[in-house]
Amino acid sequence: MRSACWSAVYRSYRHRYDVSPGFRFNGCGIQLYGPGRIELGEHSYIGELSTIQAATSRAVRVGRLCRISHNVRIYSETASADNDFRQGENDVISADVAIGDGVWIGANAFIGPGIAIGDNAVIGANSVLTRSVPADEIWAGIPARFVRRKRSRSAGDRSLP
Repeated sequence: MRSACWSAVYRSYRHRYDVSPGFRFNGCGIQLYGPGRIELGEHSYIGELSTIQAATSRAVRVGRLCRISHNVRIYSETASADNDFRQGENDVISADVAIGDGVWIGANAFIGPGIAIGDNAVIGANSVLTRSVPADEIWAGIPARFVRRKRSRSAGDRSLP
């Protein structure tokens, strides 16, 4: 019964947002929300309990062939840390999020407003991205930092390094 219930929710996401037919919701409890635009690319997937939020006039784009693991958070808007939260109204930080093609995002990662992740990049598990990541790089940590450039291999070379 639980999977049937989530199946209906995921169908509604496909209707509300720009979700490619080949995109896969990989598990239960995945949430897409907000009045902004969410684009999810072909042959990509998102894992259980993950969340994507698109604020008003903002977009979150996930490219083709992306792997987004479990419990990942992607937000296009958040409160400013400089707010005095004792006051009624608070400033927000709001910006688009762009995830390129072939990106792998590990479990429990956080990606905030204004972040761009280049093609073929890797974001390690439990990472918090506070700045954009160039293509072909591996980043990890809190805050996420550059680990190394990916080793280049031709498309036909699948042997281990």
